[in-house]
Amino acid sequence: MVIYLSSIEKSFFWIVIVATIVGILFSFTKARNYEGAGASKIGSMLLYVLVATIGMKINIVRLIEDWDKYWAVILIGIIWMLVHITILLVVAKLVKAPFFFVAVGSQANVGGAASAPIVASAFSPALAPVGVLLAILGYAVGTVGAIVGMELMHALYL
Repeated sequence: MVIYLSSIEKSFFWIVIVATIVGILFSFTKARNYEGAGASKIGSMLLYVLVATIGMKINIVRLIEDWDKYWAVILIGIIWMLVHITILLVVAKLVKAPFFFVAVGSQANVGGAASAPIVASAFSPALAPVGVLLAILGYAVGTVGAIVGMELMHALYL
């Protein structure tokens, strides 16, 4: 089995990698203090644009029509979510984490920065920044995990 980064030549791969690194680097500079200038309002608007853009690329009808072709991918997604839920609940039980961290941590990993602050705000509006921080950490870890997962799936379908 040969494992290689099949997407390393694609521009989208580099956009994601560079955006992740730049975002993390900016969090250590004075740029993180632009809340007074309305950074979170602009950021929230851009998150809605991001979610809408991702949603526009999904073709549910084709997925249903070509069920026999894509059933394995759907099964992998279901298994992935079951593993996510299991690990989250077991670790939360072991460290006796409050439900807030379980809910926001899960949403940060699954929905990212678009939805984690919303879930955190449901508990208390003051906790929205915690949702953002968990989402950023989820993005950083998730980017690496997604690349590894993509390469494993690519190797399976060769």
